[in-house]
Amino acid sequence: MYTAADLKKGLKLEIDGNPYIITDFQFAKPGKGQALYRTKMRNMVNGNMLERTFRSNDKFKKADLEERNMQYLYSQGEEFVFMDNQSFEQIHITREQLGDCINFMVDNMDAQVLLFQGAPIGVTLPISVALRVIKADPWAKGDTSGTDTKPVTIETGYELQVPPFVNEGDLIQIDTRTGEYMTRVKE
Repeated sequence: MYTAADLKKGLKLEIDGNPYIITDFQFAKPGKGQALYRTKMRNMVNGNMLERTFRSNDKFKKADLEERNMQYLYSQGEEFVFMDNQSFEQIHITREQLGDCINFMVDNMDAQVLLFQGAPIGVTLPISVALRVIKADPWAKGDTSGTDTKPVTIETGYELQVPPFVNEGDLIQIDTRTGEYMTRVKE
């Protein structure tokens, strides 16, 4: 159990049977009465935002969350199949639950799957991944179009902006948190 004094940004708790993560937190002490804890929370299952104010004597249940190391195997229509690295159990995760992670997933990739009461609700990818560029327009030296980046498409179908020296077939490092180019990987 958590108390109101334990509330902080990033804390995961269960409210009305759903897991929430606190995204914003403010403490207020009015002249009279109890201290107030104003929070903004995101539902970890459906992504809905919730604003709540708590008093200092309120108590909260810790969210029943578990992270497991798993390997992404393949996609099957709108579902994506992951395998537990220790028990070899396979689970299916929907496209909505994965969100933008889909843009950076390739077969046999390691990831951390977040489970709530035994059911998968999301995936955490490594901070950066190396993926191959499959489509890039050539860059002409002396191009004065005013931009110092160009669009490319990587092997997952995701498009991003990269420096002009990146060519088709290059392996590039991408930040999975922002979806931005980091560096070109030497092979």
